[in-house]
Amino acid sequence: QVHLVESGGGLVQAGGALGLSCAASVSILRLYAIGWYRQAPGDQRELVARMSGGTTNYADSVEGRFTISRDNAKNTVYLQMASLKPEDTAVYYCETETRFFEDSKEYWGQGTQVTVSS
Repeated sequence: QVHLVESGGGLVQAGGALGLSCAASVSILRLYAIGWYRQAPGDQRELVARMSGGTTNYADSVEGRFTISRDNAKNTVYLQMASLKPEDTAVYYCETETRFFEDSKEYWGQGTQVTVSS
């Protein structure tokens, strides 16, 4: 079982910046992948950024504006968001996947609201 706790959401004006944190209950070195998703009202949950092994993937809509990073000593993953747009408004979820041979499990945090005003 992996517990994820997000923090750092809030209200920001368009063009501003905001940082999110996700603290994991286990060593993130043990995790197959970890990243961020978001869900706006009426929309499906979508990938924002995700790290797996040595690979990092970003959604096209955030490439160049958002940066995902990790602090292994703190078991924490971060999402630094810059040049925010109103369309970035959503609930942001931290997500992780564990793998043990054929067994894959996914875990989610409770989400944190990000609101970008125009």
